[in-house]
Amino acid sequence: MTITKRVTFIAKDDAESIAKMKDLLSAMVEPSKAEKGVIFYEIFQYADNPRKFMAYESWEDEAALDGHKASAHYAVYKSSYEPYCEHKYTDNLEVLG
Repeated sequence: MTITKRVTFIAKDDAESIAKMKDLLSAMVEPSKAEKGVIFYEIFQYADNPRKFMAYESWEDEAALDGHKASAHYAVYKSSYEPYCEHKYTDNLEVLG
């Protein structure tokens, strides 16, 4: 079963936090796209709100998502983002049809 998520991050309201969030999230894209079982993986920064970022990701199955969460680049992100992030939430999405 395909797993699709939209993860939203709101950086703290200072230039350093915004820059750090952008760097941390940008560093996730290339290695995540190379992972087994990835269907889609992109990070977006809102043009009208530079504090707001969105990860949109889709995985073939739970095993692929588990592999992503066990990766070295995920560990770096997971251990580093909290000092720069004011709020984070995840939406689990289902394709209709």
